[in-house]
Amino acid sequence: MQTYPCGADIIIFVKTPQYILFLLSPIVEIPSPKKAARDAVFFVLYKNSRGKAMNREALFSDGTKQFRSPMEPKKGETVSIRFRGSHDDLLEVYLCAGENRIPMGFVDTNEAFDYYQATLSLKTSPVFYHFEIRSENEICYFDRFGVTEEVRPQYDFHIMPGFATPDWAKGAVMYQILVDRFCDGDDSNDVEDREYHYITMPVRRITNWSQNPADFDVASFYGGDLKGVQDKLNYLQGLGVEVIYFNPLFVSPSNHKYDIQDYDYIDPHFGVIVDDGGECLAPGDYDNRHASKYIKRVTNKKNLEASNRFFAQLVEEIHMRGMKVILDGVFNHCGSFNKWLDRERIYEGQSGYKDGAFVSKDSPYHDFFYFYENEDEKWPYNNTYDGWWGHDTLPKLNYEGSGELTEYILNIGKKWVSPPYNVDGWRLDVAADLGHSEEFNHEFWRKFRDVVKKANPNAVVLAEHYGDASSWLQGDQWDTIMNYDAFMEPVSYFLTGMEKHSDGYDEYAIGDGKRFEMTMLHHMAQFMTPSLYCAMNQLDNHDHSRFLTRTNHKVGRVAQLGSDAAGENVSVPILKLATLMQMTWPGAPTLYYGDEAGVVGFTDPDNRRTYPWGNENRVLIDYFRDSISLHKNHECLKDGSFLFLSTGRDFVSYGRFDASEKIAVAVNSGPNTMEVDVPVWKIEVPTSGEMSQIFMTNELGYSMFPMRYQVEGGNVHLKLLPFSGVVLICKN
Repeated sequence: MQTYPCGADIIIFVKTPQYILFLLSPIVEIPSPKKAARDAVFFVLYKNSRGKAMNREALFSDGTKQFRSPMEPKKGETVSIRFRGSHDDLLEVYLCAGENRIPMGFVDTNEAFDYYQATLSLKTSPVFYHFEIRSENEICYFDRFGVTEEVRPQYDFHIMPGFATPDWAKGAVMYQILVDRFCDGDDSNDVEDREYHYITMPVRRITNWSQNPADFDVASFYGGDLKGVQDKLNYLQGLGVEVIYFNPLFVSPSNHKYDIQDYDYIDPHFGVIVDDGGECLAPGDYDNRHASKYIKRVTNKKNLEASNRFFAQLVEEIHMRGMKVILDGVFNHCGSFNKWLDRERIYEGQSGYKDGAFVSKDSPYHDFFYFYENEDEKWPYNNTYDGWWGHDTLPKLNYEGSGELTEYILNIGKKWVSPPYNVDGWRLDVAADLGHSEEFNHEFWRKFRDVVKKANPNAVVLAEHYGDASSWLQGDQWDTIMNYDAFMEPVSYFLTGMEKHSDGYDEYAIGDGKRFEMTMLHHMAQFMTPSLYCAMNQLDNHDHSRFLTRTNHKVGRVAQLGSDAAGENVSVPILKLATLMQMTWPGAPTLYYGDEAGVVGFTDPDNRRTYPWGNENRVLIDYFRDSISLHKNHECLKDGSFLFLSTGRDFVSYGRFDASEKIAVAVNSGPNTMEVDVPVWKIEVPTSGEMSQIFMTNELGYSMFPMRYQVEGGNVHLKLLPFSGVVLICKN
């Protein structure tokens, strides 16, 4: 037996087979002492903490590999769950999963933290859990949102046995391309003036690449194509892009192609036209039956099959460069030009095509659409079909009325992720709107996931969704979503005060770090961890105003404000801060083409300006390239734990950490210099020592030159210039 004086107490180490520790003054028996070594002889120092408040800021767990092993357990597996508390606290920790309240055993310790662990044997059903923490004087709980006095089932941790998202998608750097506006690599496939009529006007070929989009832009074509993408692969690879997400590529009459005409083929205007000819419409002629050039280009199988072959070759080249490809699937609705409907009558009488449902009631595609007036006399040319949100150019697909339609679209989902195309996943447009009932919608996406994953187990299924997507993110439908609620909107409000369409400005939201923290914690908790870590984190896209434009706080749209206003009084330093947060946040940072070059624009169509080749902001491109490199060079920024450190007025700081790296990010979004103490001890940085600055941005520029900061008492003291951000690292 050994004794050591310790202040008012005497600590006595008793070496027995049970290693019972007695503390004199007062005497307390600890039946399960904390092991400090693996061998049979060890010493334990127990600090008497009676009357001391629990350090709640030290409490932590999440769903990453540090605290859950395996992170994505299979059905029937045993999973180990870890929890962290302060080393200064003597805690009882329980894992509460359903009816089970499991004591967590002490497994590890360091100067700041103790770690507790319990195991769960999984079956096939989902598991929800939280933690109960007890000290001598307190009881609290810990869930996805954080510490709480009461159990909150809505914030429970969630495991779905057998659910996993592709490893390549977690933290992947994605790049979204609206093809018509990216690069014209082949002018022989460009849409020509009056090639056909679309909605209210003949289509136009825009020959001035730098011309801003018109207010009604959907029928204007700049000529971007897949050859242009191929020509710029060196640029994309050099930028650091890991995944290319294409807006729709299938045959379609619009420039955005969200009104699919033929799901089986890449549009030859994006691909290859090998058999051209025919005539464009004469001035004043709006009848697309006379658009013989368009009809030949998009119905001739030589052009369609050549375009598919070119796309397969392009995907193969992208894969050879170590990048992936995601396609846009528009399956809720199609277009009025679609061969199944054929409102434009361009397929009518064409060899190899059957009558569309608009043309004939006897069409094999009749049940693909819902007709409000279904009497025989309404044909031929019945225009009473159901349109999505009433748009007659976007006929809604009637899945409940046709099992054949359901099977056809499921096969489309399978086709493009299979050889010879081998794309790596789908982004699903307005996915929650598909079908006529919520029950059918969920049933369809379960089937879609099954066929896609069977064809390509490593494919990602990613959906567009606004609001709470949790009912689709149960492991049996979507892998993840475009992350509006837990990234785009909170970041936009915190840094700019602007709604994502530039439709409003909230003076109370801008710079409110605590509001940002609470909003993020709430919405991030709606995801299972595998979904959160591959969620598409965008600052903007084809549906919302460019982030750089939002920095000027101008409320409105291009029709009211004009194109020039989108670039007036913008703040590149704020865009740089947003990009820094994007590259250090959990999820897949996704650039919208041209953001890195300084492209501006109000909500569509103005956000669909062309990439400014030859007029890029090259300094900004360098910044994006280096911030992407920061993201890719540190594994913990892809799959490490996330924790807010401190927040306040014009200030947020947060950490990413795993067993080997601890990274702290601090952002001053305001116009004044501030000094702050950042509690890096929360991300398991030693309480004394050093951290290295590896990235910094401010109004004057940015730097990756290393600087050292002292850690004192677990904090790093920072002086942050206006509109600045720093990234610090500590390596084990």
